[in-house]
Amino acid sequence: MTALATPPRERTFLGHPLGLSVLFGTEMWERFCYYGMRALLTFYMVDYLFVGGTPETIFGYHAVKSALESLPGNGGGPLKPEPLAALVYGLYSMGTYLTGLAGGFIADRFLGQRRAVIVGGLTMAAGEFLLTSHHFFFPGLLTLVLGNGFFKPNIATQVGGLYKPGDSRIDRAYSVFYVGINLGALIAPIICGRVAHFGAGPPHWTYGFAAAGVGMLIGVSINLAGQRTLPPDVRQRRLASAAAHAPLTATDRKAVVALCVVAFFNLFFWGCYEQQGLTIALMAEKYTDLATPFGTWDAEDVQAFNPFFIFTLTPVIMAFWAWQSRRGQEPTSVTKMAFGCAGTALAYGLLIIPAVSMDHGHKVGWLWLLAAMAIQTVGELYLSPIGLSLFSKAAPPKLASLMMAVNYLSNAFGNYLAGYLGSYWDGMAKSAFFAMIAGLAAATSVGIFLMARLLNPILQARLKQERPGGVPLDSSKEAVLL
Repeated sequence: MTALATPPRERTFLGHPLGLSVLFGTEMWERFCYYGMRALLTFYMVDYLFVGGTPETIFGYHAVKSALESLPGNGGGPLKPEPLAALVYGLYSMGTYLTGLAGGFIADRFLGQRRAVIVGGLTMAAGEFLLTSHHFFFPGLLTLVLGNGFFKPNIATQVGGLYKPGDSRIDRAYSVFYVGINLGALIAPIICGRVAHFGAGPPHWTYGFAAAGVGMLIGVSINLAGQRTLPPDVRQRRLASAAAHAPLTATDRKAVVALCVVAFFNLFFWGCYEQQGLTIALMAEKYTDLATPFGTWDAEDVQAFNPFFIFTLTPVIMAFWAWQSRRGQEPTSVTKMAFGCAGTALAYGLLIIPAVSMDHGHKVGWLWLLAAMAIQTVGELYLSPIGLSLFSKAAPPKLASLMMAVNYLSNAFGNYLAGYLGSYWDGMAKSAFFAMIAGLAAATSVGIFLMARLLNPILQARLKQERPGGVPLDSSKEAVLL
């Protein structure tokens, strides 16, 4: 009697397909590239690029500045360095989300996800290296935006492709992937900031950008080395079930409208949240005493507060939700998002207190920023991953990609709003500025709470239906995904 052949054991990473480790490493270094550059961007523009005689040597500077000065709300007058930097920051951040729509489409139709990630990574590295010359600042930003568009939507798609339909490990896989995102975001401002401040004299911004570019090349190398472990490309995907071709039901149409309402409110959350890379960075540099028991920090180090708290607070928040669930008291996704906006309002409301001293020319302690970022991170955990999970589950199958694009549009325009709001930093009392941001976040929270009574039944009706293949939609499990 012949023994049955034993199938080869799957090579795993933390109990997951080995390809997850490749995507983990690739994404970690891409986030190192993105957040390392972002940690330096505002300081580079305000302290060097847009002052003195340097602007005259930047390719396209006058065209960009004139275009921004002509935007509604700017009064048509000349922009000072700080409001100009805020608008450039907002447009750059918005672009990184908008180009993802085109990048995903091109990958699905032509390149495939694997090639798109490689193209995106190499393009982003090229953008970082362009930034090492101030003459090519704007071409460098544009190159980064284009590269991010190829990279961002296609790396996350491959995570899901590692698993067969119904594999219960997929939610935990995105949790592991999220760790990679935030590990890169944590070390990026520390390392790139240190490289930029290496040696005596003024900062060497170009060294920091070069370090970010090298990090991206490391990520591309990891991805190329692990190509055999990655899932096959999915081009021109079509859902095979009848649900993909059937006309939308009344429940489907209501769910689409409800998700659009959620995306509208999310726009204002991101406009407030993304101040941390702009006005919070300026507060850290100019108004905060960064002498700590662990030594004197650089202003770029403050950008590591948020990913640090994501690591430390995520288990606490998840345990709290599990405790609420056991008692039958866990809030719905929409209600959680309202709490997320409330957390952001509380964080900026807290900063009004030290801002009063800032208005009188005094520096404030670093603990204020640490506390505010801790509170804001709680708000982020209540809104960002919850929102993505909601859009992925509640959208009708035939409109799943379109509705996820709508969600990313709220990020895009929210980032522009962040830059627009940040342009008022230079001309306002800092206490009034933080009151404005806190008020906007609070109004958004109230708006979501008021709409929750209408939205929750609509979305719950959609969540009770089944995805193609018979896998139930489970509103009690929120996928953790950035």
